[in-house]
Amino acid sequence: MQDIPLGAKGSFAMLVRPPHLANQFKDTTLPPVFATPMMILIMENAALNAIRQFLDPGESAVGTKVDVSHMAATPVGHRVRAEAEVVGVTGRQIQFRVAAWDEAEQIGAGTHERMVINLERLEKRLVDKRPSSS
Repeated sequence: MQDIPLGAKGSFAMLVRPPHLANQFKDTTLPPVFATPMMILIMENAALNAIRQFLDPGESAVGTKVDVSHMAATPVGHRVRAEAEVVGVTGRQIQFRVAAWDEAEQIGAGTHERMVINLERLEKRLVDKRPSSS
């Protein structure tokens, strides 16, 4: 991992489609609005985009903590975007400020953390967790 500077920024955008709505994604009793887990997804993607250029080959960064508020509803057909800014680096742990908007207003804000990992080491740990065949 290269040094990740404070202030590094990333973004991610997408069009809200029916599979992204709370009443499709989670439960039919919910309204047809952009689901909170999907908002978190775009925030996490923005955070990864903020640090992608600082990762070495064989590294990635997985989410470890999310603390966000979903402040406004977004209907299908709107474009949503998230932005992330690096606000702290402690070893391999990266802290971000995140926010999201639709075409009309800010829809979410909060903090997010990611841990830089070695993909080969992760794969070994996953293999070790698989049940052994009898």
